[in-house]
Amino acid sequence: MIETERLILRGWRADDVAPFHAMGQDPDVMRYIGPLTSLEDAHASYERCVARQADHGHCFWAIERKADGAFLGFCGLQRGYDFLDGEIEIGWRLRSDAWGQGFAREAAEASLAWGWASLDTPRITAITVSDNRASWGLMERLGMTRDPDEDFDHPNVPDGSLLKRHILYRMDRPA
Repeated sequence: MIETERLILRGWRADDVAPFHAMGQDPDVMRYIGPLTSLEDAHASYERCVARQADHGHCFWAIERKADGAFLGFCGLQRGYDFLDGEIEIGWRLRSDAWGQGFAREAAEASLAWGWASLDTPRITAITVSDNRASWGLMERLGMTRDPDEDFDHPNVPDGSLLKRHILYRMDRPA
């Protein structure tokens, strides 16, 4: 568990599936991610996060707001896709009513600090679609940099989708 001033990043609980599913039904949240998620999709994501936490000691953790215990979304670190050479990836997704309040940055900074302190990795990556200015803007505010030569077509996104092309940001381990 990681605590910040306003948040708790923690392992997933079964009661997180319903609010995560509700978040996945929000077209604004899913705009740059893909189709709205079913309850089965939400449960499968929950199972993957629980398994990653058990296997590696980290995952895209559930974000809980300290003030009221509300589930706000997720943020954390996971072993990246094979096409990213298995580099550690940081990722986040928050429900839309939590946007614009600094929660994503607070959670991401805490996740990065945990990663540098706990993992033997030379760098941390992040990916998004180029139209997702809020996400890549946060990547830049975190100190991550983009090399346009590393833009790629995401192999798990169907051909012809507007979400196929992705951009990659990296941050090297601080000295």
